[in-house]
Amino acid sequence: VQLQAFGGGLVQPGGSLRLSCAASGTIYDMNLMNWYRQTPGNQRELVATITFGGTTNIVDSVKGRFTISRGNAKNTVYLQMNSLKPEDTAVYYCYGRLRSTGYWGQGTLVTVSS
Repeated sequence: VQLQAFGGGLVQPGGSLRLSCAASGTIYDMNLMNWYRQTPGNQRELVATITFGGTTNIVDSVKGRFTISRGNAKNTVYLQMNSLKPEDTAVYYCYGRLRSTGYWGQGTLVTVSS
């Protein structure tokens, strides 16, 4: 199973970006898919979760600005990020869990700067 994340880039404060993540290599649905982010010297932080059933959870620091959703394609997930702030600058990673096994995608860098 491989996860591929993309959509990062440079955006000005107040701007928006949409990250995408797609899992391949399995015919089964992921039990859940998450977005994490990490800044240098810090641990990876959970940002958003969506389960196979569609239940979502957003961390308080981005609630109201970020939205996680599933795509129409199997095992595809999006992170819509609005009203971006400089402190949102990080490498964003997607994660998928299939039964009891977790899989990480490569990171995509989001830089919020004027």
